[in-house]
Amino acid sequence: MTDKSAAAAARATVYGYPRQGPNRELKKAIEGYWKGRVTAGALRTTAAGLRRANWRLLADASVHEVPTGDFSYYDHVLDTTVMVGAIPARHRAAVDADALDGYFAMARGTRDVAPLEMTKWFDTNYHYLVPELGPDTVFAADSGKQVGELGEALALGLTARPVLVGPVTYLLLAKPAPGVAAGFDPLTLLDRLLPVYGEILADLRAAGAEWVQLDEPALVQDRTPAELDAAARAYAYLGGLRDRPKLLVASYFDRLGDALPVLAKAPVDGLALDFTEAAAANLEALAAAGGLPGRRLVAGVVNGRNIWVNDLEKSLATLGTLLGLAGRVDVAASCSLLHVPLDAAAERDIDAQILRWLAFAGQKTDEIVTLARGLSEGTGAITAELAANRADLASRAGSPITHDPAVRARSAAITDSDARRSQPYARRAEAQRAHLGLPLLPTTTIGSFPQTDELRTARADLRAGRIGTAGYEERIRAEIQEVVSFQEKTGIDVLVHGEAERNDMVQYFAEQLTGYLATQHGWVQSYGTRYVRPPILAGDISRPEPMTVRWTTYAQSLTTRPVKGMLTGPVTMLAWSFVRDDQSLADTARQVALALRDEVDDLEAAGTSVIQVDEPALRETLPLRAADRPAYLDWATEAFRLTTSGVRPDTQIHTHMCYAEFGDIVQAIDDLDADVISLEAARSHMQVARELAAHGYPREAGPGVYDIHSPRVPGPDEAAGLLRKGLEAIPAERLWVNPDCGLKTRGWPETRASLENMVAAARTVRAELAAS
Repeated sequence: MTDKSAAAAARATVYGYPRQGPNRELKKAIEGYWKGRVTAGALRTTAAGLRRANWRLLADASVHEVPTGDFSYYDHVLDTTVMVGAIPARHRAAVDADALDGYFAMARGTRDVAPLEMTKWFDTNYHYLVPELGPDTVFAADSGKQVGELGEALALGLTARPVLVGPVTYLLLAKPAPGVAAGFDPLTLLDRLLPVYGEILADLRAAGAEWVQLDEPALVQDRTPAELDAAARAYAYLGGLRDRPKLLVASYFDRLGDALPVLAKAPVDGLALDFTEAAAANLEALAAAGGLPGRRLVAGVVNGRNIWVNDLEKSLATLGTLLGLAGRVDVAASCSLLHVPLDAAAERDIDAQILRWLAFAGQKTDEIVTLARGLSEGTGAITAELAANRADLASRAGSPITHDPAVRARSAAITDSDARRSQPYARRAEAQRAHLGLPLLPTTTIGSFPQTDELRTARADLRAGRIGTAGYEERIRAEIQEVVSFQEKTGIDVLVHGEAERNDMVQYFAEQLTGYLATQHGWVQSYGTRYVRPPILAGDISRPEPMTVRWTTYAQSLTTRPVKGMLTGPVTMLAWSFVRDDQSLADTARQVALALRDEVDDLEAAGTSVIQVDEPALRETLPLRAADRPAYLDWATEAFRLTTSGVRPDTQIHTHMCYAEFGDIVQAIDDLDADVISLEAARSHMQVARELAAHGYPREAGPGVYDIHSPRVPGPDEAAGLLRKGLEAIPAERLWVNPDCGLKTRGWPETRASLENMVAAARTVRAELAAS
């Protein structure tokens, strides 16, 4: 039983909420605006309505303090770039001409101007737009968005707390702008940036903000003494301002380590910390730092990144311990609820009992409120909730879904040789070149081709029963024929079937594997208007029957050129799913790898000579702390090799990664022992090619020459220029030519033009090599 008097101040809050609306209204409005079907005024009206709906939902659930400023048309880091006036020079004219169009130009690029680089937000599948800064950057406060959204919430009679990306994290996430001399550190701009934050804080106070939250998740990573000193200086400055609201500094995703005492000593009014299992060390560290006497602690005890119900009694025990460490303890999720779907109650196809194991944003909000009430009023006030929670946890633990003895026996029987190719790469490469007969600088694509409205309509019609299986499959066959024919006419060397039958690169496989659950409405933002429905990894994994062989072999029957088999790798199957939390990730990865190994073997037996196993999430899932990385990389690379190592030497294994900082994992890329890797490189100007060369990477690689996350079509000269940069790092006999990523989100006109230009660039550079 908690002490009612000590816990009387406990309140419920959240750091952020899903932006899209229950039917992805924001996505539809923004894409309608891009196509000219929705006016700017109508887009703003839709956005304001979604914000109001979120705040009212939270208030109706008894959340005491709602967040503002977390809503975004595209990305909250891009919003911060606008807020501090750090507009890149190449986008300044567009922003000055029209702020909204200029904002989207920074995110997506235009016909003539490249967008900002995009990469993963820490170890999540959310992508942010990387700030570009240099020694000449001039910051200028623009608090309009933050002040406006705060005013909207206050007008509804709500207690609201603006949420900003903190100045230290903003600079640590930034990169030197193009053309800036190597070695420039954006953190050197801190003293220039802090007065701008001071202006924004003053504006928010004047607009009625009692508290402002400053998010500093970058401090959970390993930080140098100089970076920790910068954090101390930043919050000494901001905390020392007279004209400011109360400051709540938030961090999440992992333990703070050496940064925690820095923040605890800072003259700020409260801290918001992650106290889930991933960051359990924060409790001990907070105690060691002397706690927060007389100050506010927001305790993130509900996991904001996964979808399993909270263990309420365990969380209450943690909260009870924290009561002695702060003047006031409030309850929250560990991070913004942006990373989970909206509402599990919307799911109609999941068994009712299993549904009770799940907590999406709506259910997590209820858990936060329940815990706050239990902390404030004692456990007697939530007796019924605790009993139901115990029953749900017991139901999941005892379910046969979570335990398949055959799967576990197979996983336990794995040996080291199961995860090793039968011959070293040099011998395999000779066999593959003889078998495939590819030209110098072979061209290929990453896998998917545009998912047209007709394809989406066909899938919807099949689900609704408006067409039968035969009619649907005829449509898929026609699309594969078109994709193969286009690639042959364009002159691409290694073809793909285009993945017309696939709804998503993870969901498609999850729906065919035992142990996975698929949702109908579990949308989560990946970037901009791109939303995915991560499947739920609920139990032990196996593959009942082949998943990709039929359509791959059909595509191969249409051409004499090699057609790649396309699979999603085991780490990405975990990273882009909501994973089970009742066994180690390594154990789950081995189960998935064995299921995929069966698929690889069947593809090879059916005559597929090139098989690509995508692992774009390998870097994304890298632990934020260096001490935790070796163990992760050991099991992650083993899982890939376990998937791919059963094939013959002359079968070429490809992998693919995109939109991440690859320099941290070059050795792991090497350890995958793939024959060919394709990587995102267009926005980062072939940086990864240089990183591979510096490592001495010995295999073949295709650094991308076409940025598929922008609608602009790169010309042949641009692609050829990138190829020449690639050749400065990778020998011609090991260099492939390909886009950055799959083409699913692009339209056919830009895809045709871009790939034709890519092939033309390859031919130009081949001719240059032949003449040299």
